[in-house]
Amino acid sequence: MIVSDHIAFVTGANRGIGRQFVLELLDRGVSKVYAAARRPETLNFDDDRVYPVRLDLLDHDSVVAAASTATDVTLLVNNAGVSTGASLVTGDLSEIHREMDTHFWGTLDVIRQFAPVLASRNGGAIVNVLSALSWFAAPGSGAYSSAKAAEWNMTNGVRLELASQETFVQGVLLGAADTDIAAGYDGPKIDPRDVPRRSLDGLADGSIEVIVDDWTAMVKASLAGDPAPFYAQMTELLGAG
Repeated sequence: MIVSDHIAFVTGANRGIGRQFVLELLDRGVSKVYAAARRPETLNFDDDRVYPVRLDLLDHDSVVAAASTATDVTLLVNNAGVSTGASLVTGDLSEIHREMDTHFWGTLDVIRQFAPVLASRNGGAIVNVLSALSWFAAPGSGAYSSAKAAEWNMTNGVRLELASQETFVQGVLLGAADTDIAAGYDGPKIDPRDVPRRSLDGLADGSIEVIVDDWTAMVKASLAGDPAPFYAQMTELLGAG
C-alpha cells in the first residue's frame, strides 16, 4: 500500500493527533487531504492540498454531507474524540453517553457513510485511532476506556465485514500523547507525530494493528495474565484498598 497514492479524509484535524496526521500525509506526498473538524474555520494549514470540511460526529447530517462531498477518498482516518472524565457510577450520564456516542456510534456512522465511497475506489483503507485504555481502566477514565473498548472491537468487526470489498482496516493504539486531551495527565507522553508515522508505516507494511509506544505494548502483553494485581493497584489509587 503506497501512502502517497491516497486521497485522505482525517477527522478531528484541527489539533492534536489529527493535525499531525494531516501534516504527515502532506509530507508523504498525498495529493489531497480533507481536514474535518466541527469548526472548520479553526483549521490552519498553509497548503492548497488541504480541503476543510465540517464534521461533527454527533450530527448525522454532517457525516452524510461530508461523505457526499469527499467522494474521491481512499484513506479514512478516524481520529476525532472526546474525554469527559465522567465517573461511570456517579458521573453525569449524559457525559458518559457523549463518550460512547462520539467514539463508538460517531465513528461507526463515519465508517458506514464512507464504506461505499471506499468500495468505489477499489477498497481503500480505514485507520481508527484507539488507545491503550481500550484494554484497561484507570481512575478517571471509566467512560473513556469503556467507549474506546467498544471502538476497538468495532474496529475488529468492520475489518471482517469490509474484507469482501477489499477495504483494509487498521487499529492504532497508544498511551498518552502530548496533546490537549492529555493536558491533565502528569505521566510520560509521546510526541503526537509518532502516531501518524507509525500508522502510515504500518499501512505500507500491511499491519492491521499498530502499537505506537512501549507502554501500550506492555498493557497488551499483560492481558494474558491475572488482572488482580493490576487492579489492586488501581483500588489503592482510589483510596479503597
